[in-house]
Amino acid sequence: MQFGIFYEHQIPRPWADGDEHRLFKDALDQVELADRLGIDFAWEVEHHFLEEYSHSSAPEVFLAACSQRTKRIRLGHGITLMPPGYNHPARVAERIATLDLVSDGRVEWGTGESSSRLELEGYGVDYLEKRDAWEEAVREAARMMTMNPYPGYRGRFFSMPHRNVMPKPLQKPHPPLWVACSNRDTIKLAARLGMGALTFAFVDPQEAKYWVDEYYETFKRECTPIGRAVNPNIAMVVGFMCHENPETAVARGLEGFKFFGYALAHYYITGTHLVGRTNVWDEFKSGPAFPAIPQGGIGSPDQVRATLETFEAVGVDQIVFIQQGGNNRHEHICESLELFAARVLPDFAERHDARVRRKAEALAPYIARALERMPALETAGELPPVESYPVLMQKLGVDMQELMVRTARSR
Repeated sequence: MQFGIFYEHQIPRPWADGDEHRLFKDALDQVELADRLGIDFAWEVEHHFLEEYSHSSAPEVFLAACSQRTKRIRLGHGITLMPPGYNHPARVAERIATLDLVSDGRVEWGTGESSSRLELEGYGVDYLEKRDAWEEAVREAARMMTMNPYPGYRGRFFSMPHRNVMPKPLQKPHPPLWVACSNRDTIKLAARLGMGALTFAFVDPQEAKYWVDEYYETFKRECTPIGRAVNPNIAMVVGFMCHENPETAVARGLEGFKFFGYALAHYYITGTHLVGRTNVWDEFKSGPAFPAIPQGGIGSPDQVRATLETFEAVGVDQIVFIQQGGNNRHEHICESLELFAARVLPDFAERHDARVRRKAEALAPYIARALERMPALETAGELPPVESYPVLMQKLGVDMQELMVRTARSR
């Protein structure tokens, strides 16, 4: 099993000048440390307008900075918001490919749609149509990364003429595809589309077994890839803070993890938000106790190892740690990562390669069948040339100089 770290860039109120700057600089230092320690993935969200919960609106910028301070850690979009109201699919294809090039092929392309009214309505994305918009955009962005040229598209949520979308990613046909999952229905959707499942449901290992089994059973029976490759993997997000004294680990990490869950529920399920005024942290601290959630990676090294081994035993491929939550402190996060890397990580790393080989052998026939079901890319054929405006105007018999004079006079 592999491990990742996860960033929302949380910053509870009250905010002082320089707090966001320090938050981002600390996160970069943590990713650089994780890379040196042998952590496998660094995941970064895309969210908009979700005060305190997530100040990560430009993950491609943060991940690009990470790429220049690291050597081996995989850089994951966890996730890119794909409905075209947020991001035009061609811009996603360009940004993912560019990040893949500057990182020497280390990108994981996570995708999602959001369920937050603040985000959806802020960008004019219809709540009832967001799933269809996500699917159309993911499929076409993957085609843009692999076709030379892209023959154009006229769809329900976006249209564009034929263009050669550049650059192309280093990883072929494109970086591994993931989708954010919050329930068992989206787990099965991920499997049907050949995508990795990046899960945010905070389940215990016993329940995780059902998620894993459903994912791989569905993948084997029904997978028709939405992209141009498959990525059969399940990653699960858990809280994290490791210390020799388990009580210290809880004191340092549990409140931040609970705030993560509380703020998520505030924006997605239960909350009423007054933009620029609601203090989510105060509501969290003054309200009723937040319901218990599985602590996952919060505890002593032996406790953390025991919990993670149960996830490994049921077939989870990656555990992603939420270590930057609430007011968790930078120095505690770094100490925790170092202790985990020294005392827990080596056991899992030693077993990982053999497990990957067994899994690849077991899934090989199902992957082959899935790729056979993947729709073929149509050939672009002969496409009409695109003239510059002066050439086009001349072709149409328009005097460009006269047109410019008339346009200037009309202003």
